[in-house]
Amino acid sequence: MNSVQFCASFPQERMFKFHQVKHIFEILDKMRCLRKRSTVSFLGILVILLLFMNLYIEDSYVLEGDKQLIRESSTHQPNPERYVHTFKDLSNFSGAINVTYRYLAGMPLQRKRFLTIGLSSVKRKKGNYLLETIKSIFEQSSYEELKEISVVVHLADFNSSWREVMVQDITQKFAHHIIAGRLMVIHAPEEYYPILNGLKRNYNDPEDRVRFRSKQNVDYAFLINFCANISDYYVMLEDDVRCSKNFLTAIKKVITSLEGTYWVTLEFSKLGYIGKLYHSHDLPRLAHFLLMFYQEMPCDWLLSHFRGLLAQKNVIRFKPSLFQHMGYYSSYKGTENKLKDDDFEEELFDIPDNPPASLYTNMSVFENYDASKAYSSVDEYFWGKSPSTGDVFVIIFENPIIIKKIKVNTGTEDRQNDILHHGALDVGGNIIPFKQNRQCSTYIRLGEFKNGNFEISDVNQKIPFDVHCMRIHVTKTQKEWLIIRSISIWTS
Repeated sequence: MNSVQFCASFPQERMFKFHQVKHIFEILDKMRCLRKRSTVSFLGILVILLLFMNLYIEDSYVLEGDKQLIRESSTHQPNPERYVHTFKDLSNFSGAINVTYRYLAGMPLQRKRFLTIGLSSVKRKKGNYLLETIKSIFEQSSYEELKEISVVVHLADFNSSWREVMVQDITQKFAHHIIAGRLMVIHAPEEYYPILNGLKRNYNDPEDRVRFRSKQNVDYAFLINFCANISDYYVMLEDDVRCSKNFLTAIKKVITSLEGTYWVTLEFSKLGYIGKLYHSHDLPRLAHFLLMFYQEMPCDWLLSHFRGLLAQKNVIRFKPSLFQHMGYYSSYKGTENKLKDDDFEEELFDIPDNPPASLYTNMSVFENYDASKAYSSVDEYFWGKSPSTGDVFVIIFENPIIIKKIKVNTGTEDRQNDILHHGALDVGGNIIPFKQNRQCSTYIRLGEFKNGNFEISDVNQKIPFDVHCMRIHVTKTQKEWLIIRSISIWTS
């Protein structure tokens, strides 16, 4: 189902609730920008409380004295003390959900890491891939990378016997990682879970499938909630995933290349909720969001809505993919699941550095295919209308760099004629102010484009200065438009 069909079929009252949540997020963001914090905080919290009272009344949930939860739309009467924890703190989107976790293996981290990798796992009717997934994470990371990651496994099944067996297997196979403080195994007790029976059958899903995906949303909400403050970034995986070599280094390079760009979610796989990267400061809101709409739709759909509510309109996806689905049997009923990401590469050679830079061009840009998209690590490109002799595409680096290798590709598979037919590549030094931009006063030509592509190695041995600028120069007018698909730079 595409996004247009989904929006058309989504109940109007639910869409209204999403707009309410979006309005809440906007209030929170505005509050941070105002000086009179005490007054604004009081008013903001009051507005948020009123909105959530309306939201939960419409959704048939009422919290009375932290003791009784009534679900009007269902004949099922829940145990009031069992579910009260879940909805207790939802009026505070920036705070943690009140859950007391059980540490099954490992202890709280002593220092903050760069990246947390979160896995949630339940007992499967067929197959078990969790140990292989954990193994892949550690084996595909270098010693230096291991210092910057933490892995949190949420054993979310309510079957205590299964959990005990899994904890024993994990501690036996990965004892040194647990001792080193980079692997924790946790469990959120069943008493904190909301209603899981008698839920609404949206999209005409069978009742058992609704229960499965609704519980899965809560599993991930509790996992994300736990991981909120233990690293700078968080990536979500499934428990049947294989990782590419040095995936952390690739992620760090993508993050660096997007400095100054607003983003909520970066995607390192095109499958489901595998390889979705978040800022840790967004995790409390994401956990609350999943918990609030846990029974409405599958987790990957909710993640897309969350991204949109925080004003990231377009998907930002890195290619090649860093994570691959390897499970053959689904965790739902053991059904076959042969999904594979055909953009996955297990061995990532020559990942470009692409240091921070500003870009501009005097070519006529088509729609929103602006210059920055050619320099990004994600699946985007620059697209300009027919370039003329003397047109330029310029990269100004924030700091002077020593370049080892440069690679530029133009055109795409479906637009193979939109290449740079006649052009050259120059590098320059000696930055000077120029109108509203900076530019280099001198350039040295490194070579010409051939069949729309340019590649050169050992640049640092060919030029006598650190590079401040790089310029693609059109040497002959062409009637075809120009796509610059990728600009890759490796530094020394």
